[in-house]
Amino acid sequence: MTTEDIKDMDPNILVSIINLKLRDYYSSLENLCEDMDIDINVLENSLEKGGFSYNKEVNQFK
Repeated sequence: MTTEDIKDMDPNILVSIINLKLRDYYSSLENLCEDMDIDINVLENSLEKGGFSYNKEVNQFK
């Protein structure tokens, strides 16, 4: 998944993919972005457009 993919993807689909990865593979959003070479600001901005924000306590976008 590239930064361009993230910008173009429907936020509802994107949140499902990211939350699955956060739940099953990564202990934090920072770890996911670093490992996948994703710009954290682009990801958060794309998901905010869909009304989602990152909850660090549960390691999920809600």
